[in-house]
This record gives sequence, C-alpha cells and structure tokens, in this order.
Amino acid sequence: MRGHLAEQQRLAAEHEAARREARRRADAERNLFADTAGPVLPLRQPARVRLTPEQPAPIPVQQQLDEQRVLLESLSDEFDASTLLDVDDAMSFRRPGIGTDVTRRLRKGEWSLQRELDLHGLRRADAREALSAFIRDAHRQGLRCLRVVHGKGLGSPGRVPVLKSKVQAWLIQKQEVLAFVQARADEGGAGALVVLLKPQS
Repeated sequence: MRGHLAEQQRLAAEHEAARREARRRADAERNLFADTAGPVLPLRQPARVRLTPEQPAPIPVQQQLDEQRVLLESLSDEFDASTLLDVDDAMSFRRPGIGTDVTRRLRKGEWSLQRELDLHGLRRADAREALSAFIRDAHRQGLRCLRVVHGKGLGSPGRVPVLKSKVQAWLIQKQEVLAFVQARADEGGAGALVVLLKPQS
C-alpha cells in the first residue's frame, strides 16, 4: 500500500514538473524577441497631413437649365416682324444705323457663306431652339455670314410656309444679327435667308 502511494506521488510530481517546464518554454518562445532585442522605445509618430481627395468638378446643371430657359424665352413666337422688314424686289431686314449698301452687298453675295442651318422638317419649337443655338455658336466663333434654310412651305398644309415668317421674326430678335436678305435663286431663293452677324467685340 505504501509502495502504491509512493508511486502515485512520484508520478504526480513528474507530471507537475513536466507542466511547469512546458509553461516555461511557452513563455520563453513568447518573449523571445523582447528578450533578444532588449529594452525598446516606441517610435515617435511623425506629424501627418491628411490629404482630402480632389473633388470632381461640379456639373453646372443649373447653368445649363438657365441657358435652355433663356433660349426658349429669348425668341417670342408673338413678335410681329412685318413692320421691320423692307419689302422691295426681295424681302430684307437691317438694324437701325445699317445702310442699304449692306443688304445690297448681301444680295450680291459679297460675303462668303460660312455656315448653313437647314430647318426642314423641324417642329416650330425645335426650329426656334436650333436657330437660336446656331446664331449664338456662330457668333462666338467669329463667323459673319450664314444661310438659314426655312423652306418654301410646299409640303405644308395649304402650301403656306409655316417657318418662313417665324424665322424672320426670330432673327430680328437676335441681337447678334445685323441684317438678312432673301437668298438668291441659286442659294435657295424664297426658301432661305442670308444672314449677316455682328463682328465679335
């Protein structure tokens, strides 16, 4: 009996010794780097500047909407241009202060046509917007002489030219326009206008 108890105590002591040795080795492995490197101080954190990413340029949605609104409002369909037109051998218009020699030279083709807009097949609202944008863009580019084709109305109900009088009224309302005349027969005749723009200031 005593021998059995002594054997159990011996085994328990060996087991405890083994457990302590295993813990010592685990602690030694865990602290290996710290024991090897010795005492260390943490690195000082340098001052950092947090850069915010560059924001994309804003889309000028409101400006685009304003420009569209101005385009629509700047040309009125109710404008009566008949009193401002010169009706002689061929219809023409010139702003106050512009001499008759300007319209005469336009008729003769002394200015080279630089750009043309054909409004055939467009609805009135679409034609008005297209004409306004055409005149504005041409003036920005420094163009002077343009042709606008509105048609003779042969395909319109009653063969009445719907756009012809509207285009004349719209052009008169555009401050970039100095004068216009009915095109020569070889340039469209009664179905087109030759338009002279102001020079860029």
